[in-house]
Amino acid sequence: MDNKKVTKPPVMLYTEQTPNPETLKFVTNQMLYPRKMADFPADQKELAQEWSPLATALFGFDYVHGVYICNNFVTVTKAADMEWSTVMMELKTFIKGYIEEGNEVMKEGFEEVKAKIEAEEEEQYTGDDAELVAKIKQLLDKYVRPAVEMDGGNIKFHSFDNGVVNVILQGACSGCPSSSGTLKVGIEGMLKRMVPEVKSVEAIMG
Repeated sequence: MDNKKVTKPPVMLYTEQTPNPETLKFVTNQMLYPRKMADFPADQKELAQEWSPLATALFGFDYVHGVYICNNFVTVTKAADMEWSTVMMELKTFIKGYIEEGNEVMKEGFEEVKAKIEAEEEEQYTGDDAELVAKIKQLLDKYVRPAVEMDGGNIKFHSFDNGVVNVILQGACSGCPSSSGTLKVGIEGMLKRMVPEVKSVEAIMG
């Protein structure tokens, strides 16, 4: 019988810049929240306290204004009056140590709670609008979300009304100076080509 102890690989962590100058992506070789995502902007600290020990710990730094967790990375949004050169190593050391200690990242059950909240908030569509909304969601999931995720963020369908698609930008995309250009030139252009009923795409506050 082989009694060799299985050792975990050492935690590796590096940073990636995002299009948002106030947001930095901390990427690790460990899966933190596999195939799932959790967004905690500054106004949802109570939700973080209930469901994410990691996000709660990060909000302990007074300059942290947002935490987004997905797959193997954490995206942190800082206060505008702080420089990354001042706080990056502190956050990097903290996150690496947190993972090495095996601390809990997300509590079980958050996906169900999030799905329930979103279902309650989302409008119900019938007839032609229901088909259009289903197609718009499919296009966002297939063509937009993977690219947005690479930048440390997420895009979520919110509503469709009189040709206007409203979306919520999360993580690095929220408050990003370049997001309006991406939204209009990239996402809006694509949806207009593939769904002629779409007239414009607008970002709203989540």
